Amino acid sequence: MSEPRIILGKHGEDLAADHLLGRGFEIIVRNYRQKTGEIDIIARDRECLVFVEVKTRKNTRFGQPFEAVTKKKQSQICRVALDYMNRNKLLNHPARFDVISILIDKNGKAAIEHLANCFEPGEGFF
Repeated sequence: MSEPRIILGKHGEDLAADHLLGRGFEIIVRNYRQKTGEIDIIARDRECLVFVEVKTRKNTRFGQPFEAVTKKKQSQICRVALDYMNRNKLLNHPARFDVISILIDKNGKAAIEHLANCFEPGEGFF
């Protein structure tokens, strides 16, 4: 990945974390990595664990940012989330999967769309 894309992604994740904090979420972990993939943000919304994928773009030439969270990406996120829950003995906790879609215009203004509970884990997750 090119350096400008890495910088854009990091900026988007910072904006997403601020967005979540401003809505009363607690950030538990950022950039949780395992061999099978990564989750951008793991947060808590009251009693619910929230696994957040952040997608940031500068334009919609290739669609809205959230459209990049394909079924394949959803499966990968679910596998990593299950790993996190297993390692931390949280399998009995409620959990959901959110996507934060960020579009940054040419003036640097960010439009943030928070899609809560936007996909379900595959069979056998819980």
